[in-house]
Amino acid sequence: MPIHPRESDPAVPDPADPAPEGTVRPPRGDLPPSGPPTGPGPDTDEDPGPDAAGSPAPSEDEHTAELKELEDRWRRALADLDNLRKRHARELERERTSERSRTAAAFLPVLDNLELALTHAGSDPGAIVEGVRAVRDQAVNVLELIGYPRHAETGVAFDPARHEVVGVVQDPDAQPGTVVEVLRPGYGDGERQLRPAAVTVAKRE
Repeated sequence: MPIHPRESDPAVPDPADPAPEGTVRPPRGDLPPSGPPTGPGPDTDEDPGPDAAGSPAPSEDEHTAELKELEDRWRRALADLDNLRKRHARELERERTSERSRTAAAFLPVLDNLELALTHAGSDPGAIVEGVRAVRDQAVNVLELIGYPRHAETGVAFDPARHEVVGVVQDPDAQPGTVVEVLRPGYGDGERQLRPAAVTVAKRE
């Protein structure tokens, strides 16, 4: 079917034709009206809404409640620490008292034997020597039982951790640097040493 060209209406002006001078052309419907923008834009001074910065900030009451809770936890921790310190001090003192009691009780038989030896010293003066020697051996045994063995060996090499030199002697029968005589026995070993043995040592040539 033939397509006839659309005839222009002389009453409707063609937008492509220039308007005669002095004539005001009506605005087109497909163009936005000129003038300042009426909606909000980037240069507007309107405040952002509550959702613009995310969730709302916590109130002052919430901060106060959290601070109070932290203070309560801190005070409870200090109280628990103080109670622990006091309990530890009591337990330590109780252990010390118990240890002193066990040590003193271990030496009670030694005192009993000394008193017995003194009681029989008048009837048999010669027996006092044997009695004192027996008491000495008993006391040495008690010290060994509680962890402090006696050291009074001669002929052993000098050990600065166990021996204290009080003299150097010339002894042809002893090896140089060995203990010749023990003047005072030592008790204990290492960190549990009560005292070193006082000894004389053979002179080195």
